[in-house]
Amino acid sequence: MNGPSVPANAPVSLAAAIRAGDRATLARAITLIESKRTDHRQTAHLLVQELLPQTGKAVRLGITGAPGAGKSTTIDALGTSLTEQGHKVAVLAVDPSSSRTGGSILGDKTRMARLAIDPHAYIRPSPSSGTLGGVAAKTRETMLLCEAAGYDVIIIETVGVGQSETAVADMTDFFLVLMVAGAGDELQGIKKGIVELADMIAVNKADGDNIVRARGAASEYKAALHILTPRSPTWYPPVITYSALTGDGIGDLWTHVTDHKDKMTASGELAARRREQQVKWMWTMLEERLTARLRSDPAVRAKVRQAEAAVESGTLAPTLAVEEIATMLGV
Repeated sequence: MNGPSVPANAPVSLAAAIRAGDRATLARAITLIESKRTDHRQTAHLLVQELLPQTGKAVRLGITGAPGAGKSTTIDALGTSLTEQGHKVAVLAVDPSSSRTGGSILGDKTRMARLAIDPHAYIRPSPSSGTLGGVAAKTRETMLLCEAAGYDVIIIETVGVGQSETAVADMTDFFLVLMVAGAGDELQGIKKGIVELADMIAVNKADGDNIVRARGAASEYKAALHILTPRSPTWYPPVITYSALTGDGIGDLWTHVTDHKDKMTASGELAARRREQQVKWMWTMLEERLTARLRSDPAVRAKVRQAEAAVESGTLAPTLAVEEIATMLGV
């Protein structure tokens, strides 16, 4: 969205086209959200506000998985199955590790061969802005735009590492962790923090000679879940096996997602979780704004460098350094 300033009536006209399902306008609006230009950002904020009444009705599904677990193949199979049932599916990616916008999802598009050409699906990378908070905040805005455009299933894939799983869990209704059998110790690479966030664990590649191994792995994951406290008193995370390659179990996977939605809606937990996510989003954006000022204001940047040098040399305590910088920022 480089070039001249955005017209004053842009939020209203863009919102109308997005509500009408115009994919080209949706793409331009997401580019607007990704822009670092001040006028673009202001327009993007107004656009999100304009579209807010049309958001919140989609199923928000987060997916993560160990390397080789088959995330892209799973999303392709699940997404295609959903569009065949009449759903509109948007796929977004959170990738703080990529140095270029879309560095990973472009490769994913080739692995989502059916979904990439499906007129009822939309695949979009998250912008790589150097910080997880920035990536997550823009992914949230993109998710809202896709919902307003009529996409009723939003799949958010974490393709980065570390805290990206937590970021995705904090913006979705259902967090799916994919695993694969036959990699030696079945609990290898399974992080306690990720499992605690999981609403379901699904063991992929349950086909051919690997079916027995997949079932064995599922049993071990079930045993591991028994020693953890579930996220919700209403929902105990199931462990299933499926094959993204053959499609076996894909329907069962989606049934659990809808069952979870029904139960969490009835208990009021889904609405509560979304309210909590909104507040976390606000704090994420506030922290991003403060961090941006630390980097952009020349006087503040000089003060930070001076404080860093003093802390490194041992002449200034880190606590006092923070106090001095915070005072300069007026916080």
